[in-house]
This record gives sequence, structure tokens and C-alpha cells, in this order.
Amino acid sequence: MAFIDYTVVFIYFTVMIGLGFYYKKQASRDLNSYFLGGKRLSWLPLAMSGSVSNFDITGTMWIVSILFVLGMKSMWHHWMWGFLMGAFFLSYMGKWVRRSNVMTAAEWMRTRFGDNPAGKVARTAYAVMAILTQASFLGYAFQGIGKFASVYIPLDSLAEHVGSPWLQRLFTDYQADVLAVMIIGITTLYVILGGLYSVVVTDVIQTIILTLASVFIAFTAWTRLTPAALKSLPDGFASLRVPWRIPEFSGTENASFEWFGALVIVWVLKGLLMNAGGPAQMYDFQRFLAAKNDRDAAKIGAAWSVFLVVRWAMAMGIALIALTGIAGVQDSEKVMPLVLRDFLPLGVRGIVIAGLLAAFMSTFSSTVNSGASFIVRDIWQQFFGSKAGDKQAVRFSQIATVLLVLLGLFIGMQSRSIAQIWEWMMMALGAGVIIPNVLRWYWWRMNGWGYAYGTLGGMLLSLISLFFPGMPQYVVFPLVVTGSLLMSVGGSFFTQPVDERILIDFYRTVRPFGFWKPVKLKAGLSLRDARKKSEKPLRAICNVLLGMTAIAAGYLFPMYLVGHWYLRAAICFTIMLGAVTALRNTWYKTLPKS
Repeated sequence: MAFIDYTVVFIYFTVMIGLGFYYKKQASRDLNSYFLGGKRLSWLPLAMSGSVSNFDITGTMWIVSILFVLGMKSMWHHWMWGFLMGAFFLSYMGKWVRRSNVMTAAEWMRTRFGDNPAGKVARTAYAVMAILTQASFLGYAFQGIGKFASVYIPLDSLAEHVGSPWLQRLFTDYQADVLAVMIIGITTLYVILGGLYSVVVTDVIQTIILTLASVFIAFTAWTRLTPAALKSLPDGFASLRVPWRIPEFSGTENASFEWFGALVIVWVLKGLLMNAGGPAQMYDFQRFLAAKNDRDAAKIGAAWSVFLVVRWAMAMGIALIALTGIAGVQDSEKVMPLVLRDFLPLGVRGIVIAGLLAAFMSTFSSTVNSGASFIVRDIWQQFFGSKAGDKQAVRFSQIATVLLVLLGLFIGMQSRSIAQIWEWMMMALGAGVIIPNVLRWYWWRMNGWGYAYGTLGGMLLSLISLFFPGMPQYVVFPLVVTGSLLMSVGGSFFTQPVDERILIDFYRTVRPFGFWKPVKLKAGLSLRDARKKSEKPLRAICNVLLGMTAIAAGYLFPMYLVGHWYLRAAICFTIMLGAVTALRNTWYKTLPKS
């Protein structure tokens, strides 16, 4: 990179840390301010914050690498992380979370299961799951940012001017790891200072930068792609058709995708279950809890996916430039930084790099802030710090942030690639906890013991993939899910049900649908009150389907547009417009007034 590119990046980091200092006073008032912004933040910045937190640099590198390998068929791969989550958020899940009126997703367990031993063990199990998952995400981010930064910052050249042989060896042999630690250290600093205030404010800035950077990259790719270049793409690159088997992958580094049809079944099932179980144990739950009211929570869900549309355009642009302009790429996970380094002009490159660093910092800061809330609220305060004052609690929150980051660094250093840690998190660990998360919302008989057994047992079962690394995902996922289901249901039936008063209070407050008939009959709501507050299951499911259609078509439209597949782009745009128009009547007009 040129001097001006480094200057742009340096200015960006300086501004972000400055904002952390600026919001330190507001964030330090109490835990509600530190973790939820005092519930005074508007729905739009919260939606931008949640959305851009999904726009992480490591995930974008992974999207590009999978596009590079699979073409548009890779869109089926993204079901595994629930990329259509916004449809569930806008339809009903955002409102359910906000009505819970707690500080963390683990504290929600007390609302659902009570403050008795069963409720406490469920809360602790959720907190342990969330901390482990978020630490794994930090390790995943560590892998990505190290690979990204090593393309631009030549630490091995700097090592020649360092007198210490130890530092020379460190800078040369562990270049990516050293750069990752440096960038993570800077990001951790502004999270510690400003809490959710600095996270949301900087996320808004980062959304703007990322949007501009994404549009520029997509436009650059669109202008560079000639008919001759497009003919050089692999056969069927633009097709979404699902082959049952891809024989050419057999025995190669992409052998895990050979039985593609079986994988798609597992990915789609995983995504649907994950989204039906509510926001994952990351920062997304926190954004809905921070909303002012139910209406704002639903609007956050709707806007969540809108700000991500440009990400898919950018990913497609980078993949197409790489496929038509770069030869001999050895590591597909380095495609994105190589394209940005070699194909963007001076100055612009610095802005784009700053934007992508913004994506990393946004995701990292949201994950750390949310993860620290579980350590403080659900572990420390529950067992050790119940009598601590607000200042002491905020101070421990800052310590918890550092501890979580250190755990994430340790996990990141143990993994070999982005793909390795991502697939374990999504398909093994995710399978172990997905069933308890679904049952807690829709089945009244689920109790705290059942949740704890299903979650902790599922987490242990997820280690199967570590002991047997060659086992396919379509084998691991059903085994782990089945085991977790049996433990959840068995644990619930062989222990006492949740106290009737707690169930009735939860039902009256949150108003979930599903298998709640015994509780609904005892809730004693008036007909008028029931009609006013109840979620109508058929309408909710209809809105989920419309939302999924709108989001999927909205993501595919710019990808096809960048690749000059104009007919497919027009079809996707028309489908998206039709689904959005229908949602205006079935969803927007039915939102609560406040």
C-alpha cells in the first residue's frame, strides 16, 4: 500500500478510539447504560449496528472464498448460519425478545424458567454456551484479520531493521498472528471505554464507510468484466441448481463439498431451526433488548437485512475479479485481500481497507461487548457479585472483556484456517445447542433442567467432530441434534415442570405461539386483551416466508447485476419488490403503535 492508504487507515483508527473516550462517561453510569445504551437508542442505528456487525471481514473473506470455489451454488451454504434471520426478526421474534425486558439472553432464562435451581442452571448453561461460542467467534475473527492484514503490512520487511533476533523470528514466522493481536488490542480498547454507546455510534459510521466501499468494489468489477472474461468462468458458475454430488471435488482440498445435495439438506434445516430459536447467543439478542418498544424491535428486524445487501454485491465483485484476473491463487481465503491490493487505485484502496477494518471492528466489538455481559451478569453477579455497586460492576465488565478476548486469541491460535473453526462453530457446536433454543419458545413443558441437559450435553456431543475430523457434516449434524433432543425432552419429562405462575406470567408478557394451550387456558386473558397482544401464527409464518423471499431475492439481485446476468437480476428484483409490497399489508400495517 502507498503512504496515503496507510494515512487513511491511521486516521480511521484514531477517530474510533477517540469516540470510545468520548462515550466513556455515558457508558459508565450503570450496567443498563454499558450493555443496552439505557434503552434510549433509536431503532435505525440499532439496526445498522446489528447489520454491520454481521458484515465481518472474516465472514466476507469466507463468502468470497466459497464463491470462488462453488459459484452461486455457494448461496445454499449460507443457510447454515441463518442468513435469512431478518425474516424471523421482523415477523415476531424481535417483539418476543423485547417483551422479555431483561439485560442478557441468559438472564432471559430466569423469566422463562424462574429463579429457582432449575432456572439458575439453565441460565448458567446458556451463559457458558454463549461465552464459548463468542470466544470461538473471536478466534474465527483472529484467523481472518491476520490473513487480511498480512497482505498489506510487510512485517517480515520490518523485521530486517529490528535488532532482536527473537523479534525478527516472531515478525517473520508469525506475521499474521502478530498483526491480528495488534488490531484486536486497539479494538478492545474502545469497547472497554465506551460500552454499547461507542459500539453503536461507531457501527453507524462503519455502515456508511462499508456501503461506499462495497458499491465502489462492485462497480469496479462490473466495469472490468468483459464478455470474454465472463466466458472464462467455470461452467454453471451463475446457477443455483443443487447437484447431489460434485465428483470433481473427490480427493481434493474441497472434498468436504463432494456430496453437495446432502449438505444442502443439513444446511437448510440448520438455518431454519437456528432462526426459529430466536437471535443467536451473540450481539443480536442485545440489539432487540435495547429497543425502546415492540414496534421498534420489529423495525430493527426489517432493516437488519437491508444494510447487508451491498455486502453480497461486493463479495461477488471480488470473486469475479479474482476468477477472471488472478492466476494461481493457493489459498482461497486470501482471494479478497489480494484483489483489493492489486486492483484498486491509490487512496481509494485506503478507504476500502478502512471500511473492511470497520467491518472487523464492528463485529469484534459487538461480540466482545455482548460476551462480557454474560460473564458479568450471568456468572459473576449471579454467584459472586450480587451486592456489588454499579461502578464495581462496570469495572469488572472491563476485566471480563479482556478475559474474553484472551480466550478468543487462544482458540484462534489453535485453528489452521477460517473454514475449520467456522464449520465447527456452525455445524457441530451449533447443532448441540439448537434444539433447546427452539423448544424454550414453543413448548410449555420445557423446563430449566431440560434446557441445561440438552445444552450442556449437546456441547459435549459437538466434540465428536474434533475427535473425528474427517466425519462429514451430514453425519455429525443429525447425531448431535438427535442426542441433544433426547436429553432436552427426557430432562424435562423426568423433572418437575416450571411453576405455573412463572409460565402464566411469561405467556402473558411475551405471548409466544406454539404448544402453549394448557398455559393459555389458565392465563385468563380477556378476549379483547388476547386479540390485542396475541401473535397470529398463520400471519407470522406468512410474514416469515415473505421476508425470506424478499431477503434472498434482495441478496441475489446485486450479485447477478455485477456479473452482467441482467435477466436473472431483473427476475430477482421483481420477486423482491412483490414480497416487500405484500409485507407492507401483512406486516407493517399490523405493527403495534408503541
